[in-house]
Amino acid sequence: MDVLPLLMLVACSAAVAGFARRTPVPAPLLLVAAGLAVSYLPGVPPYELNPHIVLPLILPPLLYTAGVESSYLDLRANWRPVLLLSVGYVLFATLAVGYAVYLIVPDLPLTAALVLGAVIAPPDAVAATAIARRVGLPSRITTILQGESLVNDATAITAYKVAVAAAVGEGASWAGGTAEFAVAALGGVGVGLVLMVPLHWLRTRLKEALLQNTLSLLIPFVAYAAAEEVHASGVLAVVVVALYLGHRSWQVDFATRLQEAAVWKMVAFILECAVFALIGLQLPVVLGALGEYEGLVAAWYALAVFLVVVVARFVWVYPATYLPRWLSPKIHQREADFGWQGPVIVSWAGMRGVVSLAIAFSIPHYLDDGSDFPARNLVLYLTFTTVIGTLVVQGLSLPALIKILKVPGRDVRAETLAEAQAQSEASRAAQQRLDTLLADEHNTLPDALTDRLRAVLERRRNAVWERLGTVNAVTGESADDTYRRLAREMIDAEREVFVRLRDERRIDDEMLRTLLRRLDLEEAAAYREE
Repeated sequence: MDVLPLLMLVACSAAVAGFARRTPVPAPLLLVAAGLAVSYLPGVPPYELNPHIVLPLILPPLLYTAGVESSYLDLRANWRPVLLLSVGYVLFATLAVGYAVYLIVPDLPLTAALVLGAVIAPPDAVAATAIARRVGLPSRITTILQGESLVNDATAITAYKVAVAAAVGEGASWAGGTAEFAVAALGGVGVGLVLMVPLHWLRTRLKEALLQNTLSLLIPFVAYAAAEEVHASGVLAVVVVALYLGHRSWQVDFATRLQEAAVWKMVAFILECAVFALIGLQLPVVLGALGEYEGLVAAWYALAVFLVVVVARFVWVYPATYLPRWLSPKIHQREADFGWQGPVIVSWAGMRGVVSLAIAFSIPHYLDDGSDFPARNLVLYLTFTTVIGTLVVQGLSLPALIKILKVPGRDVRAETLAEAQAQSEASRAAQQRLDTLLADEHNTLPDALTDRLRAVLERRRNAVWERLGTVNAVTGESADDTYRRLAREMIDAEREVFVRLRDERRIDDEMLRTLLRRLDLEEAAAYREE
């Protein structure tokens, strides 16, 4: 691909995503729609998904970002539903969808149908979790959806490899497939466990923030490549490393954390925008290769597969949710029940994404005997229509479904109260540490600076409590909101003076950058992320 089309893809998809923030439509859905709309415009170059780019170069950083931002403790607390979805459901969907397609499409071999089942088995939870955060779903549902998306790609890719081996004539048995799955899963976890401690040790020893962030950008690709080199699951290796590093991120230098958060936020934004736009842009490629399957027959196949995919998720989620609770009193006591609405939301949040398309495009063109892969073009078409159908139908209706079911959202006041209590406890510890340090003659400070330290500590202690307090009758702001607004005005005034002094040549640009960075750090410390 030329450089200019790639730059246009990134720039236009980012612009569409930015526009989506001003609309009620989630960005992934608007990006897919935009890709579909422009795919036939004159002058738009062909954007064919290359699995050799998507899987090793786009998937690892997206997985790493999601893993670092996930909670290891929450995932551990919800390991049973996460594994039942990310492993159990993907294998069930592979078999159920594959067998249903075998019955629906005449003369389609069962092995080729199972390849399609494996391709469209893993949901892409990027859109689902984006909607979950936007509408304020309970944190446990969001955790389960995130956990599923971290692992299900590994299950699907392994199931796909087994199905393709059987389809092309390399021979595959249930025992061999199970062994391959076990080797890939255990190998991927093992590679992640081997890499995570040395990588964290190296991150904490590097003193230069730029070097640390360079290492951070390389980590997902190193983990993925190392695992794939030994025929293990690169997906699981990346996830294991990301969860460990995210859990231990507090041990890394603060400057690294600030830079790293900004860098990875930008990387994830660009990649997510590009991949969802690419989904829509595949329409000419898929339809152009459809061949003998077209018209009403192809539309019927697409509708039937979409319905089977949707129904199969409900068929799996409900027994997987309630049977373990009924059979095991320990599970019933340990796991909180999120009501009958929870399984409905989890079942409906099964949108497919770019991983399914990338896997589909990697299907070989020929069998071992030299003949064409049976109905390969139809498999690509059904994968595309299922991805589009789930993103549009389920993605657009999910917020409305959440409202109709009256799913209880996050308790913002309870979360703020917990934050305030945590800050109060931490402030007491900081106060004791400060008193101990000031008692040492090596730490003698002028009274003004001592008072400043105590004032900063008191400010942090009271800031969260003020959000729970009364609001200004005129502006509707809490005391904390007003404080932060006034602090920003003061910083803006200082910034204007620094720029004016630079323009008057009383300070140079290097000094301006130093002074502005100091103000930026103060502003970042004064404001919590909104």
